[in-house]
Amino acid sequence: MADETSPVEAEVVATESKAQRQLNFSAGATIAVCLVFLFMATYISPNNVADGNNAVSPSGEWWEVPLHERHLMDLPMDTMRAQLPENGSYEALPYEEHFVEVELPASEQDAGFPGPALMHVALWLPDVPDGTKVPVIMTIHPYYDFGGEGVAGDDSSPNTVPDGGVGKWVYDTFVPHGYALAQASTFGTGQSTHCQDVKGLGEQTGIQAVVDWLGEQEWSNGNVGLMGKSYAGTTNWEAAQQPSPYLKTIVPISGSIGVQEMFYRNGSSESRAMLYDALYEGATADPTTDDMRMCTDDAIGPLNPLTTWAGAEFGGADWNDYWDERRHLPDVLANYKGSVYLVWGMQDWNVDPYHAFPTYQLMRDAGINARAIAGQWAHNYPDQPDRHSEMGSGYGAEAYPNMSRMDWAVELFGWFNYYLKDIGEEPEPMVQMQTHDGKWHVEETWPPEDMAWWSVPLDSAAGDGGTVNVNNQRSFTLPALEEAIHISGMPTLHLSVNTLACNGGQIFATMYADGLRVGHATMDVRYRDGGYEANPAAPFSAYTMLMEFNPMDVDLNAGAVIEIVLTESGEDYLPSPCAAVGLNVNFDASSTLGLPLIDRPADDDRWFLAPPWWEQQPIPS
Repeated sequence: MADETSPVEAEVVATESKAQRQLNFSAGATIAVCLVFLFMATYISPNNVADGNNAVSPSGEWWEVPLHERHLMDLPMDTMRAQLPENGSYEALPYEEHFVEVELPASEQDAGFPGPALMHVALWLPDVPDGTKVPVIMTIHPYYDFGGEGVAGDDSSPNTVPDGGVGKWVYDTFVPHGYALAQASTFGTGQSTHCQDVKGLGEQTGIQAVVDWLGEQEWSNGNVGLMGKSYAGTTNWEAAQQPSPYLKTIVPISGSIGVQEMFYRNGSSESRAMLYDALYEGATADPTTDDMRMCTDDAIGPLNPLTTWAGAEFGGADWNDYWDERRHLPDVLANYKGSVYLVWGMQDWNVDPYHAFPTYQLMRDAGINARAIAGQWAHNYPDQPDRHSEMGSGYGAEAYPNMSRMDWAVELFGWFNYYLKDIGEEPEPMVQMQTHDGKWHVEETWPPEDMAWWSVPLDSAAGDGGTVNVNNQRSFTLPALEEAIHISGMPTLHLSVNTLACNGGQIFATMYADGLRVGHATMDVRYRDGGYEANPAAPFSAYTMLMEFNPMDVDLNAGAVIEIVLTESGEDYLPSPCAAVGLNVNFDASSTLGLPLIDRPADDDRWFLAPPWWEQQPIPS
């Protein structure tokens, strides 16, 4: 089965015994009261376990086992995806195919071979008793029937086959428990008609129309959830921009919060940004009249990356509304009333973790109930130990195998039970975060509220400033740590620079701890205040670049040495237009490294253990 991710985007891919203590209250009244209080205290404790090796929940339901006790559950571990401890009782009915006609705004009509705008949906219903209403879990993306004539090789499976990412997992795991599965193709892909308006208003409208349709069917209980990774995670945000009343929850897994946000970090451009729109069009196209239907944005989309990279200070990012139309998060914060379960890899280089944080807290501030899980995996799911085993040193390997969360299905089952079936108590908001070396801790929010800044002026660091360009790099080193520290958040580097004989320049900063890469930041001096608004930069002028590192959760021992290496570009980012000339960096009191620190002693009850799947099956090599 095909996963829903694609190399084109480089977004581009227990049975538990319910042991319950039976308290005998036939003793006297005083003893009974004492036993009641003892019982309550036992279940409030985060370390409550039943006899043997099985955890219990206060209500006795396996999906409500507290996070701190799930490592004691007898979970099935014989596959590379998380499974539930109890199988459902419903068979899936044969799939149905439907075409949903969409009413589009005038600005989103296509040209070339116009016709009805139809969204193609494949649907699997559970074989439940007559009259039973069921909720829907949907995944939607452009990768069904993908490739072949458009690029090379064979086409991927159509959406009438459960895909290898979310679809097959939901089909096997949740349909037997009374959920329907829907798989839909975005406009201009698969059997959906209209033009492919990549992440634009037309695509958003089509997704929202399918959610409406699913919520209004006679078999539906009116509750729809979206789930998917990469592009199929971005469609979750699109659905929540002008949301259907039937959309109750989304589970975006490494789904970008916006197109400009995906390809640009503080003005630094990723190399793949240049062909982004054009590559999508080519890779999902087949030689049919449908693919001769053009959206108005098809003409301007391929030009925006170039003007944004080369002419930002002249308004090159703002000469049309292409980026604004594809900036999903602001609409979600303003309009969405459902819930969000956010999933991210802290080593994801396809859709970087700065999409997840501070997004999590912004959602909480907007009144959206949210959870997040963020481990040291790459562009993958939390429960893929075979993929997780491929991580390199400094890019997640130090957290393996403890990163693989084989209790993730249990977590989502409780989440879907509440939001799609109205069963149980509303889940508490939390962030499950993993340190760079594999330890898990749970926080109410992230960065944690008790985080404190350690500010280090660079005149106290060892290193010499000077020119950073395509041929030169600079570095500075902090004194060895006198005590252990836990970096938890987005470190900052406020760097004093001078432009040279060019009106720009760029810095890529890589942080090392005892030689191990632990994080990075990048910034174009034209975006020196951060964000997506450019400012002019004149030659031979002084500026302060307010750089922010990608989210990091790094636990360092006393004696560790932190080094920051500054280069003109790095990893998958393009050189700036002024790469040959570069910038002059100043390691003096006007430049400061800020480290967000938290204190989590070894006995802090926020630490928890992940289920040790590797004790039950071989670790993938």
